[in-house]
Amino acid sequence: MEHSILWLLAAVGIGLLGLSFRFLSPREVWLSFLLNAYISSLTGLIVSGAGMLAYPVRLFPDYTNDSVIFEYLLYPVVSVYVYGTSRRSGWKGIWMQCAAYTGAMTAVEILLERHTDLIEYHTWKWGYSFVSMFVVTLAVRVMAGRLLKENG
Repeated sequence: MEHSILWLLAAVGIGLLGLSFRFLSPREVWLSFLLNAYISSLTGLIVSGAGMLAYPVRLFPDYTNDSVIFEYLLYPVVSVYVYGTSRRSGWKGIWMQCAAYTGAMTAVEILLERHTDLIEYHTWKWGYSFVSMFVVTLAVRVMAGRLLKENG
């Protein structure tokens, strides 16, 4: 069942990425996407490498201990949508949207941790997920906004 969930999540992520090109320029999409993928892959390596959490069922288990679908597709796609929905927002709106998206991702993570073998907390807590994803999401949103603004 877990592998079916992973493939469904991959299909949703690819679909949402494709859809994002309908309302954002390729430059906006790829900058937000790649910034997030880079940062989340580094933080994911540290957290899973330290044994704080594990992904018992994952794609490419012979090659990585990380959640490839989350760190390289789903979370970066969420950053694209955070950027897209907060382009015309002030700081308060950006913070609130980052918190809302992060809260939704944390809720899904909690459900997956409790009801599947896709993620397993060892010394990790859901609060750590919320704070770390909020910080990364906000940082990516600010960096993407600044880079795109400075470069026209």
